[in-house]
Amino acid sequence: MDINPNNVEIIISAVKPEQYPDTGLKEVALAGRSNVGKSSFINTMIKRKSMARISSKPGKTQTLNFFNIDEQLVFVDVPGYGYAKVSKTERERWGKMIETYLTTREDLAVVIQLIDIRHEPTQDDVLMYDFLKHYEIPAIIIATKEDKIPKGKVQKHLKAIRQTLEIDSHDTLISYSSLSKEKNPLIWQAIESYL
Repeated sequence: MDINPNNVEIIISAVKPEQYPDTGLKEVALAGRSNVGKSSFINTMIKRKSMARISSKPGKTQTLNFFNIDEQLVFVDVPGYGYAKVSKTERERWGKMIETYLTTREDLAVVIQLIDIRHEPTQDDVLMYDFLKHYEIPAIIIATKEDKIPKGKVQKHLKAIRQTLEIDSHDTLISYSSLSKEKNPLIWQAIESYL
């Protein structure tokens, strides 16, 4: 997929359905734990340095952020889940907001779920994936921070993710490094197959 990085812009930060933009484009939602490297992933994929805010404070994204990607599709950055320092009521509010978006949005084509390759998926990761499967939402699982483990161990870690999440045979699992960027074409290809 050929994306012009100069033609990428944030459309809106929404918290409820009446604020979702009407672009006529398919949407790709990005979900993952708070410090999984979601902003870096978005910025690397669209070849922009600071489109999605990278924060040292996890849990900073508190809205659904809609990015128009070169009039070809819309990335929707979903608040990170599983962040402990947020109050329970706030977590419930986010949960409801994310759930509403994922279950009611007709433009949603696929969810990219980001998981840190260094660790076995957490209970939150499993819940998220089970939720997607329950609602029959297709998923692309991206195992981030691949550069942080020895090359020889990547397959072993991917196998652990595949087993813990019980990944559906239709869903794609790709390991990824925001530093090397070599998997970008592969990921765009996976995204395109859902558009």
